[in-house]
Amino acid sequence: MYPFVRMLKELWTSSRATPLGLTDAHISHHLCWPWDLDMWAELNNGRTLTIYDLGRIPLAVRTGLGASLRRRGWGITVAGNTLRYRRRVRMFDRLEMHSRCIGWDAKFIYMEQSLWRDGDCTSHMLLRSAVTCGKGIVPPSEVLADLRVTAVSPVLPEWVDAWIAADATRPWPPQH
Repeated sequence: MYPFVRMLKELWTSSRATPLGLTDAHISHHLCWPWDLDMWAELNNGRTLTIYDLGRIPLAVRTGLGASLRRRGWGITVAGNTLRYRRRVRMFDRLEMHSRCIGWDAKFIYMEQSLWRDGDCTSHMLLRSAVTCGKGIVPPSEVLADLRVTAVSPVLPEWVDAWIAADATRPWPPQH
């Protein structure tokens, strides 16, 4: 089940926090609960993605994107991600999450998120997101204009450009 209570707590907290610039990091704190575990008594990989929601959506609130989405009737969706796991997360581990927008192109907004336990990174995610409306994808330039942001995208790191290029070679729809 989706962690609605946890999300409400994050939304309440983030709505009272200092606003962030578009590329500033949102830092949040989380606990690995027994219902987050898989059969090996560690954080379930699917739940990891859900926990990353608990940082990304409050990031949207603090940057003003959440209000813009509501005002314009837009939605936001995950259009792709890559998640690298490096350390096990066990029950009752306390985690610090870092979430930030790292740039955008003509179609997508790119974010990175990481989970940390005692100064050690447990996982890191690169995410491509799209703002949507009834007609399809809203160009980031239109989203930024609505946010009254005139900045150009920071230069994406080389490894992000490589990920974008590699993903563009992937067949769609997949062959079965």
